[in-house]
Amino acid sequence: MTIAIGDKVPSATFRALDANGMPQAVTTEELFGGKKVLVFAVPGAFTPTCSKQHLPGFVTKADELKAKGVDTIACLSVNDAFVMGAWGQSIGVGDKVLMLADGAGAFTKAVGLDQDLSEAGLGVRSQRYAMLVEDGVVKVLNVEPARGLTCSSAESMLAGL
Repeated sequence: MTIAIGDKVPSATFRALDANGMPQAVTTEELFGGKKVLVFAVPGAFTPTCSKQHLPGFVTKADELKAKGVDTIACLSVNDAFVMGAWGQSIGVGDKVLMLADGAGAFTKAVGLDQDLSEAGLGVRSQRYAMLVEDGVVKVLNVEPARGLTCSSAESMLAGL
């Protein structure tokens, strides 16, 4: 079952690189508790649409999103923390976007937004989506209906705030 507006996000643990480049655990309770968090998920780091449009859009619009009350912007992918850190560095995210690794896809599967891209050589990955979570409860959920970037873009999320 896919997570829906009004649902509480499931408990999970992500990984993110700290200032020393070491993976640190980030729980859903730490990430979402008492905050307004915009999470957008991508099928894979360094992939074309993700690298040319999705992540850069959130970096560009970060200040506008935060001005609308978003405390944290997080990019989630079924990759490891080192890949997510290197990807964020290559795009120049700085402190604008938290790069989260869902290495085994536990959160992605728990919210029902996984997809099997094995035929493309990628294995099980996340669908492309963006959601606004307030204190652990989903307030907005935009899942892309097909390939490409429409409803989960930074511009779409900003327009909906």
